[in-house]
Amino acid sequence: MKRRDFLRLLPMGAAVTLPFIQGAQAQSLWDMMNKSRTLSDAEREANSAAAIQAIDTNEPILSYDTANNLQLAIAQYEPFVLAGGWEPVPQETYGVRMGVNRAGVVELKRRLLSSADMPMVERVDETFDAPTDAALRRFQARHGLQVSGEVDEATWYALNVPAETRLHQLRLNLLRVQAMAPALAERYVVVNIPAAFIETVEGGMVQRRHTAVVGRIDRQTPILKSRIHQINFNPFWNVPVSIIRRDLIKYMNENPNYLTEQKIRIYDGSGKELQPTDINWQTEEAVNYNFRQDPGPQNSMGNVKINFHNPHAVYLHDTPTKGLFGENARFYSSGCVRVDQVQDFVGWVLRDNGDWGPAEVGNVFATGERKDVDVRNPVELHTTYISAWANRQGVVSFRDDVYEFDMAGKVNFEA
Repeated sequence: MKRRDFLRLLPMGAAVTLPFIQGAQAQSLWDMMNKSRTLSDAEREANSAAAIQAIDTNEPILSYDTANNLQLAIAQYEPFVLAGGWEPVPQETYGVRMGVNRAGVVELKRRLLSSADMPMVERVDETFDAPTDAALRRFQARHGLQVSGEVDEATWYALNVPAETRLHQLRLNLLRVQAMAPALAERYVVVNIPAAFIETVEGGMVQRRHTAVVGRIDRQTPILKSRIHQINFNPFWNVPVSIIRRDLIKYMNENPNYLTEQKIRIYDGSGKELQPTDINWQTEEAVNYNFRQDPGPQNSMGNVKINFHNPHAVYLHDTPTKGLFGENARFYSSGCVRVDQVQDFVGWVLRDNGDWGPAEVGNVFATGERKDVDVRNPVELHTTYISAWANRQGVVSFRDDVYEFDMAGKVNFEA
């Protein structure tokens, strides 16, 4: 669902508390009143760590466990939605954080109580206190937002997604997980597109999670099943025709030195190298040639390309623009998937190749050596679309429906 549609769908029912307060116990008014109205850096960090720990369990997002956990979450959400769901949070809560009190804090607290992010209290007041900070950080972690303890724009929109929309997500994603779980291998990789992260899984447990950058809305990462079969270290990048047409021609018209600065070379069909001045950039003549970027720190694939067979010409890879991994919405690629901490990821993939691990991978990165390694035991790969899931602690996570597959009710992604 797009954010501009959220307010149109907001329920007007009374805010009632979810019947599944996830491990929370009633907290006395006396305890609330004695909480400091300021937090030290260490206390804020502790609240963030607790929020992240609540979701960072070793259960794979794609597994029988997740299917069972989703069924439990649905059973808990259904009566809550029938009772009216939660109230909207007013726009006055923009910018609210610890030490900044104004209208809307009461509604914020009621919303956090309703979704069990905040323990029950005897009375809800207008003070943004330490428990509210902890609850808001937990909410942000569950929704893949920056865990800041402040109601920024993305947090406000997430707070105002109706409970019935969340229930719809839970039901759809249960069907998706149930359809895929029976065919999973013992060892596999999951790229979850709405969450823009990657899990490496073995023996039914997550070994490591990696932040990812996935396809933008108009250049979507395809949903598929394959196997990672080859690693290209310090690769050349052969620019796809679609990017030549959509991007390179535009960039060259804006900056005639773009190809030179990016160390992208041009070749004709016989392998002869051309100069940028040999091409008329006011037309689409460029699509008739091959463009190849040299290995190096500026290369769009960074230090490594991770290959798996597919008809879409997509792959996983490193990137020189690592700052994107710190953003909330990581939908910037042209269909391929950029992997954070890629050195560890490649080391895990090459585990059965003998003398390969993160340290050895890092050495090849450092030397810049062009090297191709076939994966001895190709690892199963799933690119998926799971926008809601739950762990066995009862903590439910949601993500935006970036490709609008939830809105369309899509369960089967086979071509």
